Amino acid sequence: MKQSDSWKDGLRAVVIALAATAGFGGIGAAAQAATQAAAPAATSTSAAKPNIVVLGDSLSAEYGLPRDTGWVALMRARIADQRIDYSVANASVSGDTTNGGRARLPAVLTRLKPSILIVELGANDALRGVPLATTEQNLRAIVAQAQQAKAKVVLVGMYVPPNYGLDYTQKFHAMYGTLAKELRLPLVPFLLAGLEDKPDQFQDDQNHPNQGAQPRLLDNVWPVVKPLLGPGAH
Repeated sequence: MKQSDSWKDGLRAVVIALAATAGFGGIGAAAQAATQAAAPAATSTSAAKPNIVVLGDSLSAEYGLPRDTGWVALMRARIADQRIDYSVANASVSGDTTNGGRARLPAVLTRLKPSILIVELGANDALRGVPLATTEQNLRAIVAQAQQAKAKVVLVGMYVPPNYGLDYTQKFHAMYGTLAKELRLPLVPFLLAGLEDKPDQFQDDQNHPNQGAQPRLLDNVWPVVKPLLGPGAH
């Protein structure tokens, strides 16, 4: 199916945003930031509760948003409102790649001990020209590490803009579905679904979803996560 120009422009903005938030800083800096960001969540997590951890980039890290207004915080609030016996921690870092996520995951697993790990990574790999095979290898390693730690993994898919070439664009998005099917993982097909032609749902830079768009992001994730939370989730 042929996409509209506005849809293409929206996807282009998304991918630019993912790396622009943190520039091209090193993985070590990202790992340090992740540890610092995750620490408050870790101290507030009850040891008696299973923990949902989000390992993501700027789309999950509340870039440009008031604190506790991003989709991860909204998920935490929804779980609390529904009295579901889970905690939620955000281990996302703006500008992160699958390699960065893979490098810092052992510390995240040790500190936060997730029962469910939501992995929202990969678009920055495309922006930096990382080969698809490397991105896939990193995602496989992240899944394997998490599963070895007894965590259930939810994979979040992403698109890259068509100016990367139709073949690459299709293969990039298909990679998530292929991995999810092969590894039997729950899949969120596209975190930003429904925002492609809605410029009013983005911040002034027209790159990052604004506060008003965060409920939509949560609604894209929730139907996939909800079945993992037990019969009390709705």
